[in-house]
Amino acid sequence: MCGTGRKEDDHGRLGAMVSGLAVAVGCVLFLGGFVWAAVVYQPYTVPTDSMAPTVNPGDRVLAERIDGTDVRRGDVVVFTDQTWGAVPMVKRVVGIGGDKVACCGKEGRLTVNGTPVDEPYLDRSIAAPGKEEPASPQDFSATVPKGQIFLLGDERATSLDSRVHLQDAGGGSVPLSAVQARVDAVAWPMNGMIDRPASFAALPGGVSAAGPLPLQLGAILVGVVLILGGAVSGPVAARLARRRTVAGGVR
Repeated sequence: MCGTGRKEDDHGRLGAMVSGLAVAVGCVLFLGGFVWAAVVYQPYTVPTDSMAPTVNPGDRVLAERIDGTDVRRGDVVVFTDQTWGAVPMVKRVVGIGGDKVACCGKEGRLTVNGTPVDEPYLDRSIAAPGKEEPASPQDFSATVPKGQIFLLGDERATSLDSRVHLQDAGGGSVPLSAVQARVDAVAWPMNGMIDRPASFAALPGGVSAAGPLPLQLGAILVGVVLILGGAVSGPVAARLARRRTVAGGVR
């Protein structure tokens, strides 16, 4: 009977150790994921509809802090430029240094260096049977200087973007140094990750890689599961061990 009691005590201690380890690892993952995300991402609230329907007014977005040299076509970026009002703005990069950006080409599409670009993120209503609205209500053409980027809003009818700055010194473009971050996801409402447009992937330079947000969220979620599982399994294992000890003593 004494041997049985010691064996049950050993099971109880083992259960408590496993439970404590799970909670400890869970805390590391949970806190680590939050800290990692806080270092990499900056939250912003979008005040206008210039990026609708991708990002709507009042949406809370998470933007990865990046250097301007990491910017690729198709990225939705946060930038601040004196010519544009010296306030943070959110637009989509459609052209980089050396590109000739124009609209509207065949089927009313945007072209980059003469290549038509499909833009599935636009809300192009039907102008006539079998014909969509053009990608921009006004035609334009611009060559992007080296070290600059050309930006458009996804709501082309109302967005005040590079098109309204075509007569400025940079021909509507802004320097890469103006970029502060790249928008990866809409956090509230929880609309999820913002995809990299496949149409830009075929152009030289391709598109940017996805940020680490899914990994960070995964670490936080696993951490929560381990913390809750460890917190519950510890008392349950101890109670089962006591029951076995009592049952062994009765026999």
